[in-house]
Amino acid sequence: MKKILNITLAAAFACAMTGCQDFLDTSSPSVVDRDFVFSNEESARGALYYGYETLRANRSVHNVGFFWHPVWGSDIEDSQDIYDEGSAGICEKWYYPGGTGNYNINSGEGTEVFTKLYETISVANSLISSFEALDNFQSIMTGEPNNLSDIYGQAVALRATCYWELCRWYGDVPHALNAGEQAKGLTSRYAIYDYHIRKLREVEPHMYRPGEGSTRADVMNRTYVQGLIGRLCMYNGGYATRRTDLGADFYVDGDGKVLTFDDWSVEKNGAIYGRRSDWKDLYAIAKEYLQAIYMNPGSVVLRTTDPRSTGKNGQEYNNPYQYMFQQMHAADNITLADESIYELPHEYNGGSSRPAYIGRPSSGGDGQAPCVACGQDRIQAHFYYGWFDNNDLRRDASVAVTGSTGGGQELMQSFDRSAWGKGCGPGTNKWDWNRMTAPDTKTYGNSGINFSYMRISDAYLMLAEVCAALGDEGSAKTYLAIVHNRAFPGNNDPNFEKYISDCGSVYNAVLKERALEFSGEGVRRFDIIRTGILPEVAVENRKVMSAIIEGIRQDGYYTFKNGNQIPAYIWTKMVDAKSEYGYRLTSQTPADKQDDPVLFPGWRGQHDDWGSLVPAYAGVTMTNVAIKGLFKYIEPGSAEALALEADGYVQTPWAIDMLKYEDSYAKKLFAGYTDADYAAKNPPIHLLPNIYQVLLNSGITNGYGFKQQ
Repeated sequence: MKKILNITLAAAFACAMTGCQDFLDTSSPSVVDRDFVFSNEESARGALYYGYETLRANRSVHNVGFFWHPVWGSDIEDSQDIYDEGSAGICEKWYYPGGTGNYNINSGEGTEVFTKLYETISVANSLISSFEALDNFQSIMTGEPNNLSDIYGQAVALRATCYWELCRWYGDVPHALNAGEQAKGLTSRYAIYDYHIRKLREVEPHMYRPGEGSTRADVMNRTYVQGLIGRLCMYNGGYATRRTDLGADFYVDGDGKVLTFDDWSVEKNGAIYGRRSDWKDLYAIAKEYLQAIYMNPGSVVLRTTDPRSTGKNGQEYNNPYQYMFQQMHAADNITLADESIYELPHEYNGGSSRPAYIGRPSSGGDGQAPCVACGQDRIQAHFYYGWFDNNDLRRDASVAVTGSTGGGQELMQSFDRSAWGKGCGPGTNKWDWNRMTAPDTKTYGNSGINFSYMRISDAYLMLAEVCAALGDEGSAKTYLAIVHNRAFPGNNDPNFEKYISDCGSVYNAVLKERALEFSGEGVRRFDIIRTGILPEVAVENRKVMSAIIEGIRQDGYYTFKNGNQIPAYIWTKMVDAKSEYGYRLTSQTPADKQDDPVLFPGWRGQHDDWGSLVPAYAGVTMTNVAIKGLFKYIEPGSAEALALEADGYVQTPWAIDMLKYEDSYAKKLFAGYTDADYAAKNPPIHLLPNIYQVLLNSGITNGYGFKQQ
């Protein structure tokens, strides 16, 4: 079941909660009534599912708006928008060019997410308080997992997840823990993290793993809690920008002890960038629980082979990484990705804005084939061309150089930054209207594609990272190899040791692997923040993108260390793929078809039968783009170019368009964190301010130089 909400119970709780509309009012009388909640197990589970529904319905935190911040603010992902210092979105995502003091705190995107997360916390607090008031609570939480201990553990995990989201976005926040308690005043984020790590460690032994009984990855299970403990420890012990205007004794741990910090930056804007000095203790906890996943993840599995056979028309799949994302497109309302530790479920053609905002682009509109998908997340050119090994199965499954027209045809994603929905460079390929069996074509926000909130590859790479950070490089290499080798044919990269050597260390190799594994998913921004490399990569990112543009300007191409070339122009033509190949939606490029202009790059094309869904496009036959010269420079006017043009190909602008938008593609990346900031060791402001209404109702203040109203 993709949508776990018990509709009858949820409706009852929702009606009871409608009177609770104040900002940050976490009192929820609807679920405080123990007699109702525990009249039977179904009632308790229904209350829990209502909490899940508030998180699922809070789509900005995992689908749109709020989520754009990480996919626009890293050194591998980018915006589709033209750089504009007056844009609230650009300011938030590019680290506040012009300074935090000039930012209008009431104009940003995703501002309601703060209060909506407290709505979910409210439900969890009520359920947790009701459990803890039971006369037999201790007996419930003793011994092996049981249904009630598992429900209680899920509520604890749901609340901890919300506080993780709040702390990574806002830093120090109100910490409400009891039913009916309003969220007032600021609490040290480190004390918040410590509290929830301890609470999760208490409930973890009393929860079911996926595959135990009826438990699946569409609820917060024991394996997820183990991963969440690791995740919280790594953020708790990682680098972050913290306030200096709250007093010397504000930043305390979970026991109220004042913390000391290892700081990288100087103080500026009432803020400083560093990590708590006892971070290794937290990483040791993370290692313990992440290793527990490695030893027994339940039914969750990292696939190293693709179970799909050859397609009925000869398509070759043979890509276990892509198979995982294909599972999230399933139409049966039952399928979850095998690799998901916890997956946010959506009914098919019911809710979910992937790929409308985060996914393969389409310039179509509602009612077209496919509908609009603006592709808010774009992939930086140096990452697509330069970071991936050419044999890495993830590259084409992750990055799309083509999108859709909305008329059943494939369309190049040019680097024309002004061409919304059909320009701005490569997009994310992990979620695509075309890969659904019978997608809704009426409205762009109704895909029903699931989203994996934690995957087992994340758990393995977190484990590799903490091992490397703690000096256990042998173990780190073992866990890194599991994820890395899966990305190569035959589950083996013969150049694995060279990969590590080229990265400079096992630790650096793990961080690069996380970028390759999770591109387009909004992970990289937080990785560069919490590992302390944000200042360094901000400078390096501008440097490499400027070098690429200069190469295009001077030579017509730029050559990367792996031999790939990004050219100023490519050659394209439309073809009837169904007549030629028997299908329009392509799969993994066969090893002997790397020169095929329709099959390479792979994982593109169009839905094989848009005409059955939108009859107006039934007669469209020239559906796929054949591409020549995408990774190898072809000189305009050369014999090769003239031969292509004689064969019907058209010289098409590619990287040349970046020259018109050099500020957006290179010079203004990370615009709020300049080379001068790096030289002066100023702290990066990566956190969000709260709007005036939240400040007014919660009794808190904005820091980091932001306005108060």
